[in-house]
Amino acid sequence: MSNPVLSLRGIVRTYTTGQGELSVLKGVDLDVRPGEIVGLIGPSGSGKSSLLHAAGLLERPTEGQVIIGGEDVGQLDERARTRIRLSRIGFVYQFHHLLPEFDARDNVALPLRIAGHSEAVARKAAEQALASLGLGERLLHQPAQMSGGEQQRVALARALANKPRLLLADEPTGNLDPATSQTVFEALHDLVKTTGVAALIATHNMELAGHMDRVFALKDGHLEERPAESQTY
Repeated sequence: MSNPVLSLRGIVRTYTTGQGELSVLKGVDLDVRPGEIVGLIGPSGSGKSSLLHAAGLLERPTEGQVIIGGEDVGQLDERARTRIRLSRIGFVYQFHHLLPEFDARDNVALPLRIAGHSEAVARKAAEQALASLGLGERLLHQPAQMSGGEQQRVALARALANKPRLLLADEPTGNLDPATSQTVFEALHDLVKTTGVAALIATHNMELAGHMDRVFALKDGHLEERPAESQTY
């Protein structure tokens, strides 16, 4: 069995509120391996986003270890954490957050430019990522010229253009109709399996969760594995 790309060990996340301390994660352990899609389910407020933010180095957990590629990265300084986010992690959100004045190619290329790649290299990688998602004819289209499903596939291409080892997605199909959701998820599924990226996906869509390799429910701050019948598209 391959070594995990992501390992979470004893993750605790406690927030201070006007009513006192609120613990949303109470010692979470999780491994995600290359080419694996792990689903994260649970009601709003259960801590799914907090877990993704900890895994993606967007927030520091109150306690616990975040290990990416065998390296304990949770306690690194902000500059090092930013470098890891840019080079090893791809993010997809419910809303695509594309820049309306940029075309698809430059939306995808932007994180690569921020990471220090030249314009030519970034655009070439963006073109390849978009083509792999069936958007080769949409390179120069702005978001307003594309459908919701196309926009979300651009967001997926943006997340994968730097060839990350870890993909984190927070309700990536939550803003789409059922048919479009399935199309976007199929594209995500195929890319995970062909590239070997490790994917952790938070979702409310139980039908899509049934196509993931493993599914965990967040309940009272702990993870509970649920049956998932993995199916091939």
